[in-house]
Amino acid sequence: MGLLLPILFGVLLLLTITPPSLSQLPPEIMAPAPAPISPSDLCNGIFLSYEFILGRKIPPNDSSDQPYRFESLLTVLNNGREELKEWRVFVGFQHNEILISASDALIVNGTELPALVGNGTIFGGYPVSDLKTAIQTAGDLKQMTAEIELVGTQFMVAPPAIPLPTNISLVNDGWLCPEPTLQSKRELTTCCKRDASIKVNTTITTKFLPRQPGDLTIMYDVIRSYDQNYLTEVTMENHNPLGRLDHWELSFDWMRDEFIQKMQGAYPTVVDATKCIFGPQSLIYTGLDFADVLTCERRPVIIDLPPTKKDDPILGKIPFCCRNGTILPPTMDPSKSVSVFTMQVSKMPPDFNRSALFPPQNWRIKGTLNPDYSCGPPVRVSPTFYPDPSGMPTNKSSFASWQIVCNITQVKTEIPKCCVSFSAFFNDSIIPCNTCACGCVSETRRTCNAETPSLLIPPDALLLPFENRTALTLAWNALKHKTVPNPMPCGDNCGVSINWHMASDYRGGWTVRITIFNWGEIDFPNWFLAVQMKKPALLGFEKAYSFNASHLSVDGGVNNTIFMEGLPGLDYLVAEADEKDPKKKNIRVPGKQQSVIQFTKKLTPGINVAERDGFPAKVIFNGEECLLPNVLPMASGGRRNGFITVLSFITFYVAVFMIRL
Repeated sequence: MGLLLPILFGVLLLLTITPPSLSQLPPEIMAPAPAPISPSDLCNGIFLSYEFILGRKIPPNDSSDQPYRFESLLTVLNNGREELKEWRVFVGFQHNEILISASDALIVNGTELPALVGNGTIFGGYPVSDLKTAIQTAGDLKQMTAEIELVGTQFMVAPPAIPLPTNISLVNDGWLCPEPTLQSKRELTTCCKRDASIKVNTTITTKFLPRQPGDLTIMYDVIRSYDQNYLTEVTMENHNPLGRLDHWELSFDWMRDEFIQKMQGAYPTVVDATKCIFGPQSLIYTGLDFADVLTCERRPVIIDLPPTKKDDPILGKIPFCCRNGTILPPTMDPSKSVSVFTMQVSKMPPDFNRSALFPPQNWRIKGTLNPDYSCGPPVRVSPTFYPDPSGMPTNKSSFASWQIVCNITQVKTEIPKCCVSFSAFFNDSIIPCNTCACGCVSETRRTCNAETPSLLIPPDALLLPFENRTALTLAWNALKHKTVPNPMPCGDNCGVSINWHMASDYRGGWTVRITIFNWGEIDFPNWFLAVQMKKPALLGFEKAYSFNASHLSVDGGVNNTIFMEGLPGLDYLVAEADEKDPKKKNIRVPGKQQSVIQFTKKLTPGINVAERDGFPAKVIFNGEECLLPNVLPMASGGRRNGFITVLSFITFYVAVFMIRL
């Protein structure tokens, strides 16, 4: 018993001094688990995140196409070593989304909200578009991060399903983004890094981005700055050899309640200060006579002045202004490829200081029968330098400069504005422009067939408006034993049409006669025509007789285009007008220009002119690509002797006479 007591006492002492296992500790004193590492912390570049916040059903109830409201958050975080200037992020929406609002960002192609973004869209920061680094800001996330709250409508993705985009990526030049990964059912992330093949000096930071090339560039230069207003010069410059604008219209959005007091070199289409009088501007500018203000429209539309205002001391007196809205390609006349105007812009609080300068956004420019342009957002660039107005041999700098880059769009669904017809000496029929080549309105479709191919027409019909060709077309197709549909095909509805007629094909060469018809109501001064053909044919081009024609290199090709313009006195294509003959007073006559082009076969042995080689692959009038026919003239229909040809025409005109009876 005396030995047992010391043993029990030792066991008790051992249990007292030995700590229990961790599993026996109460939860409140257990060691905390390490926090999970955020995906953004692992990114040493530009971190992108798209997080779906919520979605709910909205009216109307439609089981086949139910709409839902969605709210999401797009995050752009700069975790790299260089400042990210003018960030641009693509979001690949895929559920027919309609974007209603986006905080602190804009759609970079100038599309206004609400906008259809179901095929994806690119966002850019506004008003803050640059993201600094942690090194520059000592880790200040406010200067490193952009958070864009998105609200919109999407279709047929009912909760709890999550309508995430197909992709998110940084589209700034020189960055590579891997495929995004799902961090959860609601969040898509990726980490973009600099392209290793592009050398970047990260030790020296530039204040402005370099100027970018484009088909058309617009400079927004502030040349005078005051506390409450500034004077800006807007310069539009065409760089595309086949790009052009006629009667240009320029529009943009004021984002900070600015308004235009004065202009020189251009003018708004609507002169109205009503929105200022009934808006916040009248509360700030209490002593201003708004009758002298040009426009208070949030989105003004600006047009060029006519040449008669060039020397007007109030409206004109601006270099490169007042050409009635015509901007030519530099290949025609470099001095006429630029258009300039100035604006006196009044600001609103809190921008009442000289350095608070913000350009308008959502720029768009369009012309009459010209290509369509898509413009990016204004990008801050280095100041523009001008010759010193004092005459001193120095340059004067603008206070601030922004560049807007516009490029010609090639949209597959785009409706052409001009068309081409084909004919040849070996076939007496004309293959006219395609049915509805330039579109057909619903009212027209009721009286004609928009789906039926166009009918062959005789040569004389080319000189008549479509609505006056019916009798000739019916007689000609009867002569050709062609079935005429009922209703007949619709017209082409094109303002300009070009006839390409193969005039001859002989041992040493061949010739083409080109005729340009203007069926519209607008004249085309300084018009141009560009033709692209297969390489063998282009090698044989020699000259044009009534046009000024030359080889032109386009899109990196060497002499792959024939560029034509009118000679002095023939460079004005007038609009359609009434027939001067009183007996034909109900017939309209198109404006017309014509020339013969000569080709040689010395450099192109074996060329088959009649089998496609002698016909164009692309025809461009004033920058607009024209629609070509789907078929070519067939050689089997020609080379008839004189008696047969005369007999055919006699039969044709008898048929026309009988139809009119």
